[in-house]
Amino acid sequence: MYKKTLAVVALAAMAAGCSSVKEQVDTAKDRVQYREQPLVSDVKTGMTKEQVLQIGGTPSTLYTRKVKPGSCNNYVLNRDGKEQVYSVGFDSAGRVDSKGFETCESADHY
Repeated sequence: MYKKTLAVVALAAMAAGCSSVKEQVDTAKDRVQYREQPLVSDVKTGMTKEQVLQIGGTPSTLYTRKVKPGSCNNYVLNRDGKEQVYSVGFDSAGRVDSKGFETCESADHY
């Protein structure tokens, strides 16, 4: 019984490790595929919300951060019929302090 439990735990750990490696590879691939998108290439740390809205338009959803003060905009990027999430985070003064290929909700854990 102990050996079976140990085997199941080991397989689960290996599967979890493989999925995190895949996410890292996909993120690097996304950076290359979507780097020409204005939201990715033109939005810089320190920009205001208004500047981001001029570049990216209306976000798909708005999110109020739980971990650090501020807010976040979720966007959906489109390329060749494929969609990719992208978020832009703002500090309490309304300035960009983070951005990346994940939802605001998943980024709000630091």
